[in-house]
Amino acid sequence: QVQLVESGGGSVQAGGSLRLSCAASGSIFSISTMGWYRQAPGKQRELVATITSGDSTNYADSVKGRFTISRDNTKNTVYLQMNSLKAEDTAVYYCNLMVFRTYWGKGTLVTVSS
Repeated sequence: QVQLVESGGGSVQAGGSLRLSCAASGSIFSISTMGWYRQAPGKQRELVATITSGDSTNYADSVKGRFTISRDNTKNTVYLQMNSLKAEDTAVYYCNLMVFRTYWGKGTLVTVSS
């Protein structure tokens, strides 16, 4: 059974930075595609960024140039570096692992004040 635990959320002013981490249990991390999604109040969950086992990345247009996804297979951890944060980035951020099936973390709240 895979468990995902996010950390690093918090409150920050617009223009600031945060780094989210997601630690995965189990032995399948290195072969998995990892992703970050977010859900703002009253909105549907949306893709933020993904990174494949081969380190190919994909970003939502709204975060390109500001957010960077990376992974450390030695630590079973995926990161999301978020720079130049905007109020509209406020959301609960969820970690996602995709291999054979999809697993989700419980989320971490990011609040950006303008």
